Amino acid sequence: MAVHKNLKLHKLYFVILIAAAKASSQPTSNCPQSCGNLNIPYPFGTREGCYLNHTFLITCNHSNSTTPTPLLGSDNIVVLNISLNEGEILVSSPVIHDCYGNYSKEENGFNLTHFSISPSKNKFTTLGCETVGIFMGYDSNKKHVTTTGCVSTCGTLDDITSNIGSCGGIGCCQISVPNGLYGFAMQSWSMDNHSTVREFNPCNYAFIVEEGYYKFETTNLKNLENKRLPMVLDWAVENHTCQEAQDLSSYACKGKNSVCLDSSIGYRCKCRHGFEGNPYIRDGCQDIDECATNTNPCIIRKRCQNLDGSFKCSCPKGHEGDGLTNGEGCRPKNDKPIGNLILIIGLSLSLSLLAVVVGCLNIYPQIRERKLIKMRENYFQKNGGMLLQEQIDSHHGSTERATIFTVEELKKATNNYDEDRIIGKGGHGTVYKGTLSNGRVVAIKKSMVSNQSEIEQFINEVVVLTQINHRNVVRLLGCCLETEFPLLVYEFITNGTLCEHLHFEGQACNSNNHKLSWTTRLRIAAETAEALAYLHSAASTPIIHRDVKTANILLDENLTAKVSDFGASKFVPLDKTQLTTLVQGTLGYLDPEYFQTSQLTDKSDVYSFGVVLAELLTSKKALSFIRPEIYRNLSMYFVSTMNEGRLDQILDNEIVSDASVGYIIEVANLAKRCLRLKGEERPSMKEVAMELEGIRVMEKHSLGGTNDVISEEEREYFLKPRSPINIVDHGDGTSGSSTISRFYNLHNQILEPLEDGR
Repeated sequence: MAVHKNLKLHKLYFVILIAAAKASSQPTSNCPQSCGNLNIPYPFGTREGCYLNHTFLITCNHSNSTTPTPLLGSDNIVVLNISLNEGEILVSSPVIHDCYGNYSKEENGFNLTHFSISPSKNKFTTLGCETVGIFMGYDSNKKHVTTTGCVSTCGTLDDITSNIGSCGGIGCCQISVPNGLYGFAMQSWSMDNHSTVREFNPCNYAFIVEEGYYKFETTNLKNLENKRLPMVLDWAVENHTCQEAQDLSSYACKGKNSVCLDSSIGYRCKCRHGFEGNPYIRDGCQDIDECATNTNPCIIRKRCQNLDGSFKCSCPKGHEGDGLTNGEGCRPKNDKPIGNLILIIGLSLSLSLLAVVVGCLNIYPQIRERKLIKMRENYFQKNGGMLLQEQIDSHHGSTERATIFTVEELKKATNNYDEDRIIGKGGHGTVYKGTLSNGRVVAIKKSMVSNQSEIEQFINEVVVLTQINHRNVVRLLGCCLETEFPLLVYEFITNGTLCEHLHFEGQACNSNNHKLSWTTRLRIAAETAEALAYLHSAASTPIIHRDVKTANILLDENLTAKVSDFGASKFVPLDKTQLTTLVQGTLGYLDPEYFQTSQLTDKSDVYSFGVVLAELLTSKKALSFIRPEIYRNLSMYFVSTMNEGRLDQILDNEIVSDASVGYIIEVANLAKRCLRLKGEERPSMKEVAMELEGIRVMEKHSLGGTNDVISEEEREYFLKPRSPINIVDHGDGTSGSSTISRFYNLHNQILEPLEDGR
């Protein structure tokens, strides 16, 4: 009986110990410290009682008899390294491929729950000739938030020989990964099925890789099918700030000499200065013995005294000073008073010092001014100042002089770039809301340029905007090139983007209780068309916007349209009608003819504007993976619906009840003409602007008293089926129609994210 009682007491004691370990959020003493070649520091662990919470579970897979494989949680994601100080995990990321029809559908991305994809440490990369790579990102709720991609081109091996080691668009292209993503999917395809490059490029690839790790080699055009490359994930503890977490029982930074750091996805722990180790363990942060290191800070090693979190140097008897190697060191000490001699010497030194100080006060402003000028010159050159001057000279000085803002002005205007001032983020920078000293509210774009191509794009935007003076184009007020990253200062547009208003996304639209009326939509369309027509024909040098979309149409307090974002725009010399460029734009809005030929014309903007018109008429997104496959691309969906006489099935019901059907049909037919596959068959932007303005005038006239009701017979005529657009593959590769057909179909082939998280 006593034995039985003792056994119960031991069991109870054991349960109490386990509960205490869990309550204190500390690992037990027998926790494995590694799995295979991976060191596993707490808060990560391989079993319950060894990790902080289930987020940090590392599954050690022993199916491989030689070396166990560490996997992230229950997902099939191989962990390569865990960094406590940086809050990062290095994982193995798949390479998806398309090898002459053999597509790797089994692994196309990740779905994560607690770990986000580092936007600063990774690059989405596409390899191949005439190859398109698509990246789709998902937020923490597994909702699709962004689609982007890049195109790499080449015709022969000679085309890419000079680009070995870089990914600038010839054989290999790279783009940054958007912020705030917890999952992604990828796809890659060849625009011509490798028909002309199959001998040296039978496959094309897409992958996310740690920035700086991958160096492009021509041999990679054939042998990356089964490769896996490192990708960086950010991690943090819970989704709380340090201030919020300190009041919780689960707070992880309770260890002695551990401090809390906020991150974008939660908080992390770090050892105090002078300590090192694991800040998540109660006594994990140990004092650094500075005296025992090879970089002993004291001038005399044996006179270094280690302190808790610090150290102290001393000098031998008869000497004085701080004892530091890089400080005053140790100097002989004179203890004998020498009377008046000291006073004389002191006065002499004081007078000499005073003379030096007076001289320095006169010289210092000059030195300071020289240093300031030198620093500004360095930043000016780094941020493309010389390139900007060349661009201005090449346009015969037509660029208007914008305001040159100082670093201090813009820092003060944004409260030192407070995160609360962020109003938008893009692939090339962050936009802050700022208030200048005169009270004017502005938008300040902090361009995150990191290479020459991005500097050129930044300078391009400056040059384009300073030449434009139109009420429906966002106005550039000035710039600043004195900082590490260049800054652009725009007028502040208060009401968000047209995209947000049509699809009820973003803070700008949360206060709206109703959709845009038909009259407002028609006016926005006319104003946008007028601005683009101005760019194409009325500007001193014709400008092709190259990225027309609803997200780049801003709305002010009166819902007046303002075309923005000219980073991708191109000048068109007066003696040319088209330019050969690397394909750039946004999927869903991209002109299929430009996509196929790389020949950029003003009709490319017309096509993109046609998609905008279709969005205004339907309130549907240009590209949506929620819709059935054949309807994912709005332009194709819109045109096919009109050809089948089913326009009424795709229109936004609210605008149908708000407007005359006749005028809606006129705008729909105009959109359809803009969406013609051949650029030469599309109207010019000037013709589009005139037609829209004409429709507005007629509608105002009818609202003014004229009874302009369309008859049922007229309605049936407008909505009856038209001759469909025939897309025929002649098989000889000359018509291009099959390629354009594939352009539409490719949007519909992009894979949805896998549900099992692989």
